[in-house]
Amino acid sequence: QLQLVESGGGLVQPVGSLRLSCAASGLLFDQYAIGWFRQGPGKERVGVSCISSVGSSLSYADSAEDRFTISRDNAKNTVYLQMSSLKPEDAGVYYCAAKETYYSPNCGTAISFGYDYWGQGTQVTVSS
Repeated sequence: QLQLVESGGGLVQPVGSLRLSCAASGLLFDQYAIGWFRQGPGKERVGVSCISSVGSSLSYADSAEDRFTISRDNAKNTVYLQMSSLKPEDAGVYYCAAKETYYSPNCGTAISFGYDYWGQGTQVTVSS
């Protein structure tokens, strides 16, 4: 069983930056791929970025490419999402999710990838 807790959200002005964290409790964190998802008001949950279990593969949605950076520290059971040049359309609740992939180099930014565990989310508001 894996539990995920997101943090780092808040209010930021356009073109500002935030770093989100996804802290996991449980065993074998380094066998889980992690994805970040965003859900805006009245919108579907969409994938933003993902990282494979040992960090060898990264993927970004087009909207996040060149502005967001995902990383992980398996010694701390934590995945980070550094967000820069934020836009109002980046606002929403950000969720991290985990899927046990063992040491596969795969991860997915689609919900259909089959993430098994989800956090409660952290709110990001981008407004002047």
